[in-house]
Amino acid sequence: MIDKTSIENLKQRLDIVDVVGSYLELKKNGANYKCVCPFHNDTSPSLVVSPSKQIYHCFACGAGGDSIKFVMEYEKLSYPETIEKLANMVNFSLSYTTTDGIKKEDRKLMETLNLFYIKQLDKTPFAKEYLIKRGISEASVEKFEIGYAPASFATLDFLSSRGYAMSESMEYGVAGIGENNQPYARFIERVTFPIYSPSNRLVGFGGRTLSNHPAKYVNSPQTKHFNKSQLLYGYQLAKEAIYKQKTIIITEGYLDVIMLHQAGFTHAVATLGTALTNEHIPLITRGDPEVIVAYDGDDAGINAALKASFLLSAHGIKGGVVLFGNGMDPADMVQNGLMDALNHLFRTPQPFIEFALERMVKKYNLKDPLAKQQALTEAMSYLKTLPQAVQESYTGMLSEKLGLHHNLVKIQSHKPQRLDKKERAFEDMLELTIIKTILSEPSLIDTVLDTIDSSMFKTHHEEFSLLLENQFEHPKLRRIMLWEDIKVYDEKSLIASMVAFLYHYYNEKFQEIRMAKELSYDKKQFLIRKIQEKMMKLKQGELVPYESISTL
Repeated sequence: MIDKTSIENLKQRLDIVDVVGSYLELKKNGANYKCVCPFHNDTSPSLVVSPSKQIYHCFACGAGGDSIKFVMEYEKLSYPETIEKLANMVNFSLSYTTTDGIKKEDRKLMETLNLFYIKQLDKTPFAKEYLIKRGISEASVEKFEIGYAPASFATLDFLSSRGYAMSESMEYGVAGIGENNQPYARFIERVTFPIYSPSNRLVGFGGRTLSNHPAKYVNSPQTKHFNKSQLLYGYQLAKEAIYKQKTIIITEGYLDVIMLHQAGFTHAVATLGTALTNEHIPLITRGDPEVIVAYDGDDAGINAALKASFLLSAHGIKGGVVLFGNGMDPADMVQNGLMDALNHLFRTPQPFIEFALERMVKKYNLKDPLAKQQALTEAMSYLKTLPQAVQESYTGMLSEKLGLHHNLVKIQSHKPQRLDKKERAFEDMLELTIIKTILSEPSLIDTVLDTIDSSMFKTHHEEFSLLLENQFEHPKLRRIMLWEDIKVYDEKSLIASMVAFLYHYYNEKFQEIRMAKELSYDKKQFLIRKIQEKMMKLKQGELVPYESISTL
């Protein structure tokens, strides 16, 4: 069982923007953030995330809550699984208790194993020689905590000697059971690179073989702690420089990152043996940096850069591509002292859309009219995935690359969308302002209740009743809290808005009574006179206590 005090302490560490932003691409919108809602078929950003309230709410489907609720709903996890997931995300050590309420020890298997690998590097001269040969300094070895995984039995013996069960080692992806039902270590005779989450929690390892193993590099397998499609190697060390320089360099390998950091490019990171995916986008876009994709200039690197260009341009991310030629990668260039060349490359990346169009066109023999048409069709299909203004900006470039007259390269104008025939529900902003002000400043509730009754709320009667019942987690109240068009008043402004609210209410009642045929003349005159007295006081800015019309 997770200790309750530990859960409360974890909640204090959570930031709703970081949590939701690790799954979805957030865009700043006033004091809040917005994104497409993942809980319904959303076509425009409907989900609002509030850093001040620490909640999220979808204005279309009503989904909302805090950080815990978001992860539970998004990942379909149980409450304990969600708490453990969030603790991993923010590098928080949970405390556990037995059924008797006794606290259990935090195991820290990954950190213990990492220290073991680091010590093994010191005992393995040929591994150290390999790092020296690659130009990696002692300072970089220490900074990136590079280690060495020995033979399988040595790692298994170490874990066993520290009291870790095989089930724990398998849970973290550092060991497994083979075909003959024999245990084995995942990393064998490899230089190790610990992989951290953005919040600086050790979640996995990468390993580079120093033997003749056919797999030159391996990563930890997918576990509940490790998802390589959501992680970038070195991000925990690079994020400060990324935020400061407003640029992120994405490379293909561990050594590229290490050597670039060593050369002062401390905003470099790497994907973990996988192409860029949609799952990377929330992490890449933190801090809204320009993205430089820096890949090898071979066929594999070009194809990966092309896919990255499609993905990043579709998300409207600014930046471009740098390709390394002559069989050299960023690590090689640093080792050879080519800093000026590196600086120039990173300062002049080829924009994603330009790169994508150029590479698409290059695949075809433009001397063949049919091939030229295919190139045009493919390029136009890509451009149509982009905003219309962006499409128009690149048609001239495409016509030039294809050698076609610009009139032949036209984007078909979009048909205007049909207006939704449903009328939007009427919103009474005066009622909403009073409700939101009380939600934000509960101490003002008595000021309101002295003069206003829930029956006076015509459009938002339900919301006001929910407020009085303290149903603050209800989607309708959460919606009001996060609706930025609704102001929050101080006491003086609140009183002024209530005066206007009451004047409007009594004016409506005045008209109703004046037109009421069932009332006697004397009764009608009596009620009109009483209402006029109230309206006179309200005109002078004075609040009047609530009275039901039937008692007047």
